[in-house]
Amino acid sequence: MIKKSLFRKSLALITFIALISTKDSFGQQDAQYTQYMYNTMSVNAAYAGQRDVLSMTGLYRTQWVGVDGAPKTMTFGIHSPLRNERLGLGLNIVSDQLGPSVETNLDVNFSYTIPVNSDGLEFSFGVKGGVHFLNLDWSKGRYQNSDNLFNQNVNLISPTFGVASYLHSDKWYVGLSVPNVVKTEHYDDFQESVAIERLHFFLIGGYVFDISRNTKLKPAFLVKAVEGAPIIADLSVNALFNEKFTLGLAYRWDDSISGLVGFQITDGLLIGYAYDLTSTELNNYNSGTHEIMLRYELQKVGRLISPRFF
Repeated sequence: MIKKSLFRKSLALITFIALISTKDSFGQQDAQYTQYMYNTMSVNAAYAGQRDVLSMTGLYRTQWVGVDGAPKTMTFGIHSPLRNERLGLGLNIVSDQLGPSVETNLDVNFSYTIPVNSDGLEFSFGVKGGVHFLNLDWSKGRYQNSDNLFNQNVNLISPTFGVASYLHSDKWYVGLSVPNVVKTEHYDDFQESVAIERLHFFLIGGYVFDISRNTKLKPAFLVKAVEGAPIIADLSVNALFNEKFTLGLAYRWDDSISGLVGFQITDGLLIGYAYDLTSTELNNYNSGTHEIMLRYELQKVGRLISPRFF
């Protein structure tokens, strides 16, 4: 009874914070990833510690190659369960370059996990807090409004705070998160000015099918909703062969199609690559998007853990 009450209260808290923050929020989309299924903590703080070992993930994404000022994103995340395995702690760093702006987020992620039933179903509640740095150099890039060249450069620091939930079993997961509920100033490339970020909602999910003894199939999705902007849906399916080789396809609604490949070099080391082909008219002006990911996990002494699919 206590577990169910905590579960309901946690979901209610996320909903309440989201509702009170929606009214006055503005801004641009957060950084996006094709390999979001391997970079989960960057969009959901409750994932901290969920891999049961010390896990480190680095990702580099260069978008719309050939377009001046196109986004370039670098992320690094490290997380682990604490001695009390219900607690998870993580650190996430994201640097996003777009035109004349460089935005950096430094966040500490904390999660608490409770078992829901005896069949392995668990619920995690997560919070994250940190700082956001905005550096804007108007001497870089090209602008529709040439007056921007005479604007003063911008250097701002803002606090961030987010909440998340994550429900999972051995075969599936679903998570809901609001990465930042604090008003934070961002660079808006459409308006070519500094604006207040809109509230972002992230819904993630996936399921693992055992196709054969040596093959697993995992469809997954990530849905991003922002006030005043169209909903963005990322759909993907990855196949894992012999727990060593991963091959997949992804589709971002009205944006791009992607191919993904991954190599489990050792039980602790995974290397992944994704290529996005733009499906809009912007395809005429760029040669695609490249994304490379590296994950290293420190296995527990005396305990060998098979590579997990999520």
